[in-house]
Amino acid sequence: MKKPPYPMPTEKRAKQFMPFAALTGLAEALEAKEHVTVPRILLSDEMAEELDRKIHLLQRGILATVIYYHEGEYVKVTGVVSRLDLTCRVLQIVQTKILFDDIVEVYLA
Repeated sequence: MKKPPYPMPTEKRAKQFMPFAALTGLAEALEAKEHVTVPRILLSDEMAEELDRKIHLLQRGILATVIYYHEGEYVKVTGVVSRLDLTCRVLQIVQTKILFDDIVEVYLA
């Protein structure tokens, strides 16, 4: 058998070894199925009062950690308080806006 007069270009050789997904979208579907929705925790009156006290201690520019409910799961965010609006009941940690009703716990640094 005769060899070609020139070697195969590198980009053509690389295409032979590229990954192939026979079932497109399968990875995304499996990832979506793995997401478990967590029910929202209802705070007792004592817990709600303590949380309200901690929220009123927050000030713009201080470091805080907040645990809040978002899209079926609890999220923990730590950062500098960039906005605290007691009228609209919104707390903003860096770029993350959090409604007071979604907050479960606040830790002051």
